Amino acid sequence: MKNLLRLKRKLWILLLLPVFMGFTSDDKPAYRFYTADGKPIGYQQMITLISTADVVFFGELHNNPICHWMELEMAMDLWKQDSTAWFFGAEMFETDQQLILDEYLTGQIRDRDFESGTKLWDNYKTDYKPLVSFAAAKKTPFIATNVPRRYAALVNQKGFESLENLSASARAYLPPLPVPYDPELPGYKAMAQMGSGAMHANNNLPKAQAIKDATMAWFIAKNLTQGKKMLHFNGSYHSDGREGIVWYLNQYKPGLKIVTITTIEQESLNALDSAAFNKADYIMTVQENITKSY
Repeated sequence: MKNLLRLKRKLWILLLLPVFMGFTSDDKPAYRFYTADGKPIGYQQMITLISTADVVFFGELHNNPICHWMELEMAMDLWKQDSTAWFFGAEMFETDQQLILDEYLTGQIRDRDFESGTKLWDNYKTDYKPLVSFAAAKKTPFIATNVPRRYAALVNQKGFESLENLSASARAYLPPLPVPYDPELPGYKAMAQMGSGAMHANNNLPKAQAIKDATMAWFIAKNLTQGKKMLHFNGSYHSDGREGIVWYLNQYKPGLKIVTITTIEQESLNALDSAAFNKADYIMTVQENITKSY
């Protein structure tokens, strides 16, 4: 009888093995995670590994619904790992919005007053409101990190020097001036070269990108007090290759343990495209034909 029970147990294990091993050939997975060198990694294993970081950058594709779903899942799961440490920040909110964002998070103002009282991205309600609502429900800070767009436009027009003429109140929304800048970083160099053949090439374009990266990095560093960890949401181009925000964060607060995640779309998720190797510590591949949110 015991031998029969053992045999039945073995048969059930064999039947269930494909489920536990992952996807089968006829599955249609919406996403898969890979390490920087192209090895597949499970979501829960990745969460365990990244939970030891000081800062995790989730590089999204702004119109990809899988990204926004995964951001919320990751926020909830990291918060479960240590609810006293993890808080959030995002490119989608500018530093001069922090006051009204805090008023909403602490329940001082109504949801509708928050949404009507500040400029939000067009896809806020579907893509970012769930993140803010989660932070509000858990009484966890949510930091507006991006530069006010008027100052990015100013740099695009007149360069970094134009920021020096701003009032002290305005400069409070910026990183310390003068802003460090390395035009040889591949991302900024590529941006400069994109417009180099144009009749009116703008050498300030990568600087406008840099003031966004610098501001996000400064406000991340400023809010990383002892024992705190941040999950930051931004467009993948702001943290790919550990450039952009990551480069600036290393200037402002060296020695942090930083983890980067990026998102790419592929026709097949069976293997990571070699062009995506080393774009980030972890790469989320998403079906390229996924329905976009806008």
